[in-house]
Amino acid sequence: MASADGRIRTVEEEQEEGVEDVVEIKENPLDIMRYIDAVRDSSAGAIATFSGTTRDTFQGQEVLELRYEAHEPMAYRELRRICQAAREQWDLKRMAVAHRTGVVTIGQESVFIAVSSIHRQDALKACQFVIDEIKAWVPIWKKEIYSNGEAWKQNPEFFTRNAT
Repeated sequence: MASADGRIRTVEEEQEEGVEDVVEIKENPLDIMRYIDAVRDSSAGAIATFSGTTRDTFQGQEVLELRYEAHEPMAYRELRRICQAAREQWDLKRMAVAHRTGVVTIGQESVFIAVSSIHRQDALKACQFVIDEIKAWVPIWKKEIYSNGEAWKQNPEFFTRNAT
């Protein structure tokens, strides 16, 4: 979330301010353990995670890297809305959702979700819900760079939901 001066706050700043959900869009590699630590809660019985990583092939083509772009103000708003919607459906303790922008190389995470809850099923369902909602609603776009060219990747979920 942006601070009063328009600067995007860090995970640590949000935690100090008492914000329950950690939401971050960043150009640098994601610090997975930092997000897991952010959702730890002594009353939680489970932490579920989802890690979307860059693979080396897609539909028979060699992938060299991915390049992500975002409309950050809208992306932050949608990510926070998605976290709130998950909280309304399941008994969750803490959430962390992070997405990369810029160049993401093979094996690096482009998106990471961590959810803690009293019961594992709530955490697992929330992770699935959050990634599905990100693909459908969050204005973050990906260009796949192949050994033989490049192509913008379209999430069919996004275009289906936003066509009306």
